Amino acid sequence: MDDQEFKRRADESLNALYKKLAAASDDGEFEVDFNSGALAIEFEEPPGKFVISPNAPVRQIWVSAHSKSFKLDWDPVRNEFVWPGANQTLPELIQDAIAKQLGEEVSL
Repeated sequence: MDDQEFKRRADESLNALYKKLAAASDDGEFEVDFNSGALAIEFEEPPGKFVISPNAPVRQIWVSAHSKSFKLDWDPVRNEFVWPGANQTLPELIQDAIAKQLGEEVSL
């Protein structure tokens, strides 16, 4: 995958995730902001912040959540960014991280 293809795929993935997060945040449990190509999810109770951003030099999407860093690679078979640690797609990883933060199930 070249730089342009990575940028296109990362932008598409983050835009799709942003739309899902914006719809899920309507109940007011968290706020989502998409700025300068990075997503930020902020929580009031319990306080916390997740950051999701592309890392072009290594062609990965990086997620910072729960004081951990998750590095997702493009999976051409699934046609999505996937975290190899649990074989989770980006939306699945974020959904689980939000559920852990809020202590309740969240659907993206």
